[in-house]
Amino acid sequence: MSTSPSPPTTAENEATRDSRPAEDLRQQVYDSPKEQAIQYALGACALISVLTTLGIAAVLIIESLPFFQAVPLTEFFGETRWTPQFTEKYFGIWALLSGTLLVTVISAVVALPVGLASAIFVSEYAADWVRKLLKPGLELLAGVPTVVYGYFALTFVTPLLQTVVPGLGVYNALSAGVVVGIMIIPMVASLSEDALQAVPDSLARAAYALGATKYEAVVQVNVPAALGGIMASFILAVSRAIGETMIVTLAAGASPKTTLDPTAAIQTMTAFIVQVSKGDTPQGTIEYQSIFAVGLVLFLITLAMNIFANRITRRYKEKY
Repeated sequence: MSTSPSPPTTAENEATRDSRPAEDLRQQVYDSPKEQAIQYALGACALISVLTTLGIAAVLIIESLPFFQAVPLTEFFGETRWTPQFTEKYFGIWALLSGTLLVTVISAVVALPVGLASAIFVSEYAADWVRKLLKPGLELLAGVPTVVYGYFALTFVTPLLQTVVPGLGVYNALSAGVVVGIMIIPMVASLSEDALQAVPDSLARAAYALGATKYEAVVQVNVPAALGGIMASFILAVSRAIGETMIVTLAAGASPKTTLDPTAAIQTMTAFIVQVSKGDTPQGTIEYQSIFAVGLVLFLITLAMNIFANRITRRYKEKY
């Protein structure tokens, strides 16, 4: 025996009538010329960013094609010597990659623990007036020109390290890595502090109700809850270290070599691009084209790091 659906009640009819004007009003607001103009302007800004990235990628790929026509990939990724400006030319990217990796690892060892500890202190332990002083002070470091950091490494950090490390040369990867780490501390600290501030206070209060101490609540509750943002700050800071130019150009030297010795003078990918771009290399030569090949590798590494950061953020993102 079939039953017909019951007619809507009076309350349901009134709720439907009340919701329709609100929906119509929102639709009218969205369809207004002003809102559409704002939407198109914001979309244009986003499109400019995307087109700029695609333009950079296109230039790197197009300019790198003549280089890879002359230098096979087997030599580019299989050779360990990089001497494009010598009479006997070798194009082994590993000499530049190892220098970049060495500086990046040293900077990460300096910046990641210090930046995270700073973020935890500012977010969880510092009084309000201390937080108002410390956070702008940390972010002020991000505004210092990198050329100033480079001369700071060359004239202060290197002589200081020479008193501790016997035989350390004027140009070395250790000094450059330490100063690059100092430079990216604000990025780690600021982004990690924002991630910790986004954790609801109710989680820490629940931990206190169970008898946890302040340290236990921070380490076992707040930090794991903000892990997605913290990991993203780590990866973005490392990406920034990989792309740093002036510090490594001034402090690390210009000797491309495949080594993991932090006391040795090395050359990074960005420093090589600066060296060749000074105007001494004729345009159209294999030496000139090599900077685009190196730039393409650097672009792909940075792109991979950013994609990895987005995946880490989605993987560990907490919803409250």
